[in-house]
Amino acid sequence: MTTPDTPAPDLYDPGLQPERTELAWRRTALAIAIGSLLSLRVFPLVLPAGAEGWGLVPGVLGVGTAALLWIAARRRQRRTTAVLTARRSGPLPGGVLPLVLTVFATGFGVVALALVMVALLTG
Repeated sequence: MTTPDTPAPDLYDPGLQPERTELAWRRTALAIAIGSLLSLRVFPLVLPAGAEGWGLVPGVLGVGTAALLWIAARRRQRRTTAVLTARRSGPLPGGVLPLVLTVFATGFGVVALALVMVALLTG
């Protein structure tokens, strides 16, 4: 219990949790970027003649998504830290970032699977 003479306890532990979370998101973005760059190299080689251009689509979209994810993770960390260090409570950033990542990963997987199936069926 606090009295007028004792300060209120901090609502925020100055640990490194927001920074660790941001680093985890950065590792995820880096993994997406590397996978996308690999797909840029592999898909045009395995697709049939005339369809090599379609092999570039997942890679370009993946690299762009990785860049946006990197930026979004940094913004999320700044907002989280700002809310946690404020002397008042407020809403923390929501779960939009994991939702976007899930939708992207599912879409990328479906496109990659379709490209592999086309390569197998025509090869």
